[in-house]
Amino acid sequence: MSAGSAMFSILRRSFTTSTVSNQIIKLTRLRVVDNSEIGKQAMLEGKPPRCIHIYNKKSVGYLGDKVMIAIKGEKRKAILVGLKQRQNTKVPKFDSNNIVLIDDNGTPVGTRIHVPIPHILRTMMKEKTHSKGADYTKLLAIATKFV
Repeated sequence: MSAGSAMFSILRRSFTTSTVSNQIIKLTRLRVVDNSEIGKQAMLEGKPPRCIHIYNKKSVGYLGDKVMIAIKGEKRKAILVGLKQRQNTKVPKFDSNNIVLIDDNGTPVGTRIHVPIPHILRTMMKEKTHSKGADYTKLLAIATKFV
């Protein structure tokens, strides 16, 4: 192998040709932003949770959608509270894809959310709260800052 071909093989490995996906789809890495014990442990170990299912018809997660995640070998449900993807006007775009862990009836697992969440999430969650379904108002109650 000559020096020129060795250099070419090193350069060839240094970039990728696949496009960057800013959408929340299956196997997307997410960041837990509440103070739940399982979320803190996973983030400290450097093994962030991954999305394994999105509860909507489009199979692409948007702000306020419920997702199923795999975290530390368990399946949990979570709500998307901040996204990297391009948002509508007056909705902030975040640096990471943020989630808050919830249990089956919609109550958050943690007691505090560390990052600001979009103010439009307040109206979106009130529409998704039903008398028989999950109660998402508790999620809004533990948020300390809104953007």
